[in-house]
Amino acid sequence: MNRAATACLSLSLVISGLLTSGVAHADEDFGNGKGDVKEEGGGDKTGIYAAAQVKYTGAVTKSGGSGNVSSADVNWDPPPCWYAPAYGAKEFKKKMSGEIKDAKNTPGMAGHAGAAINELQRHYEDDYGWTDTPGYKDYNVEKDGEGMFWAGVENPNEPDALKRMSCSDIPFWVDNGEPPPPQYEEAITPEMLAALAYQHMELPGTKVTLAPEGTTKVNLPTWAWLDKAVFDDVKATAAINVPGFNLEATTTATPKSLTLNPGTKDATTIPADGECPIVDGKIGEPYAKGKADKTPPCGIIYRRSSGGDTYPLKASLTWEITWQGTGQANPVGMPNGTIEAVQDITVEEIQSINR
Repeated sequence: MNRAATACLSLSLVISGLLTSGVAHADEDFGNGKGDVKEEGGGDKTGIYAAAQVKYTGAVTKSGGSGNVSSADVNWDPPPCWYAPAYGAKEFKKKMSGEIKDAKNTPGMAGHAGAAINELQRHYEDDYGWTDTPGYKDYNVEKDGEGMFWAGVENPNEPDALKRMSCSDIPFWVDNGEPPPPQYEEAITPEMLAALAYQHMELPGTKVTLAPEGTTKVNLPTWAWLDKAVFDDVKATAAINVPGFNLEATTTATPKSLTLNPGTKDATTIPADGECPIVDGKIGEPYAKGKADKTPPCGIIYRRSSGGDTYPLKASLTWEITWQGTGQANPVGMPNGTIEAVQDITVEEIQSINR
């Protein structure tokens, strides 16, 4: 490892090991010199890494947790972390100076940590830097209001701790209106915000209306349909808005089809693949008197009794997902999303009288 890489690693270890706040979560407050901004449903934590929060609006969870939509692409994931604008120069200097002073006075931190702390101070105070990590004069206070220091943000809904903490570079300066340096590939983008909106999206439930409802008969067609209210588009927006930096993306979900899994091999789905498409703005057709001898456009025929138990009928509603955002005028496709619901179905034998 060369000297620059070693020095960068030392600074990263100092910040992650000595500063009590650690890398920010997306639900923490952040400072921008103009007051605090809180994510919807977020907490009240602050710290040196308390980076710009993502604010969610629309059909999203209120608690900051993941929504109820699952990606149909098992290889698709929202970003585990990202870099975002965190502090104005004067506020960053105030925060850094206080944290470094506290770190120096922490019991057991003298000696081996001292040199790295001094490098950290030199980096932001005395223009001590490297080829792709330039230093700063007095925390860039002369440029206060002309840009912001960016820092790493953890996605609290990412289960892999190593992925969450992978945006571990020390804070860096970005002028207003300028892109972050190219080496920061995880810098926040509209597409990343769209993925976060997708992750937080709450879609309406998928309870299927059945006829007969709850209890049906062997070889009797069970009609299935969804209430038309389910078919409205659902929108969720994720945005970061701080002085000199505004980025947002809106993710839109549009219902596409309903897939029925009868919960037993002894059943026939209608259509044969179990996927009921949207036709004329609806899925399936409500049962009405006089249709007993007709085949439903969406439904199930159970071929065997549930034997006093029930079959778990699983209904999966597939949604087409697109996004639009800053710099992206036309909708861009994302992996389809699905939500599932299970309903217990009792299947009885048809009783007949022998004469």
